[in-house]
Amino acid sequence: MDNFPSSSSSSQKSEGMVEFIGILKVTIIKGTNLAVRDMLSSDPYVVLTLGKQLQTTIVKSNLNPVWNEELMLSVPQDFGAIKLQVFDHDTFSADDIMGEAEIDIQPMITSAMAFGDAGMFGNMQIGKWLKSHDNALLDDSTVNIVDGKVKQAVSLKLQNVESGELDLELEWIPLEQ
Repeated sequence: MDNFPSSSSSSQKSEGMVEFIGILKVTIIKGTNLAVRDMLSSDPYVVLTLGKQLQTTIVKSNLNPVWNEELMLSVPQDFGAIKLQVFDHDTFSADDIMGEAEIDIQPMITSAMAFGDAGMFGNMQIGKWLKSHDNALLDDSTVNIVDGKVKQAVSLKLQNVESGELDLELEWIPLEQ
């Protein structure tokens, strides 16, 4: 009988725990030719979603914004694609969407896991996310070891919008074992 309370409390803990396999540092570099949502321009910001949502700062009146902002996402064991959305900030009404895309992080994480400690390897390509009709890539995106870190440059054409592209860089940070 004494075992019952401790076993039930430990099972509650494990139900609430999410196993994370690493951290993805996403640098939102810049947007190009984003859609006009106000009179002549837009006030864009980017929202990334992987479990929780993170967002960049708002760049006022700019269709070619430069953010160079790093967002850190915890990656769970059963991860899916990162959802990316660009919005136009409006003070007096709901923010307008300016396009969206999904970032498939499977190629990067699979490559990173296969190589283990990236610091042991010289600079080289270890994987690739291929451009296709089913994704938002502008070009094939290679996964590389650069200075002991697993990185991937990604250029996306925003979906469900008349124009707009985003450049970002992903970096995989494994959790210490």
